[in-house]
Amino acid sequence: MAERKPIESWLTDMDGVLIHEGTPIPGADAFIKRLRESGKPFLVLTNNSIYTPRDLQARLSRMGLHVPVENIWTSALATAKFLDDQRPGGTAYVIGEAGLTTALHDIGYILTDHEPDYVVLGETRTYSFEAMTKAVRLINAGARFICTNPDETGPSTEGPLPATGAVAALITKATGKQPYFAGKPNPLMMRTGLNAIGAHSESSAMIGDRMDTDVLAGLEAGMQTFLVLTGLTSAADTEKFPYRPTKTVDSIADLVDLV
Repeated sequence: MAERKPIESWLTDMDGVLIHEGTPIPGADAFIKRLRESGKPFLVLTNNSIYTPRDLQARLSRMGLHVPVENIWTSALATAKFLDDQRPGGTAYVIGEAGLTTALHDIGYILTDHEPDYVVLGETRTYSFEAMTKAVRLINAGARFICTNPDETGPSTEGPLPATGAVAALITKATGKQPYFAGKPNPLMMRTGLNAIGAHSESSAMIGDRMDTDVLAGLEAGMQTFLVLTGLTSAADTEKFPYRPTKTVDSIADLVDLV
């Protein structure tokens, strides 16, 4: 096999890699500091579409992790980029929070429930039966179905919460229409992120805590992949998948010296 090129840019998941339930993971601050000092292109990624990059920057900063806004890439931004490429200046009926609506406004989309080009489903803590009913009817009337991410559940201090993928399944059952997911593990999210920072997949690495999203997305985008064991995946879990990360490490602290 050809030898891999040196890693010149880094993409890292946020929850489970840098932070866990609102607390920074040991080594995360050193990793971010080393990245910024190195001058290498990098992105902090999240499939969560609730928050804008500015919101996330403030949230991370409160934990001592200082990440510039332009180094944060969300599934909402990936979704907006996809829609801007597909149908510039289009219209959408949106179920989601400020992270998604702001991203769509920023590309010039009009948000409407009157014959929209798309129904766009994102993360929210207030899914309403009325909104889901409207989405079903609009999709049945011809709107194309787009979702920010396929995660069926999300974390909370009380336990797992239903997430975008679970609500998408309900809408699919009611319409017979499968959505297009823009977020991980779709390599589109990785490629658009890499393009945003002027990086190339063959000299980039992806760090994540999930085999089914982070590692799979990095692998399919042609990147080196690092699995950390501080999130949802244990070392034993990796054997259940037909693919493997480039390397498995205990935590982000083990990767500081690679930057």
